[in-house]
Amino acid sequence: MTRRDKLLDAAWNHPTGLRFADFATLLARCGWVLDRQGGSHRVWYSPQGARLPVQEGQAGKAKPYQVRQFLTIYQRENP
Repeated sequence: MTRRDKLLDAAWNHPTGLRFADFATLLARCGWVLDRQGGSHRVWYSPQGARLPVQEGQAGKAKPYQVRQFLTIYQRENP
């Protein structure tokens, strides 16, 4: 199982516990591109052009709703 697969599994099973650094790694390993950063907001684009702004939540964790948004887009683009 690759690192990307492990991170995807963690995101699906426990989106509230995903560290922000792991979320950024997951985005990059799934082919997403970091377009720009303005303050705390980072704007990522999927391989098919979907836009997802993300920012770090409390205690270095990814915001769960942003992880779920990513998973929805990922599932739609990778049937």
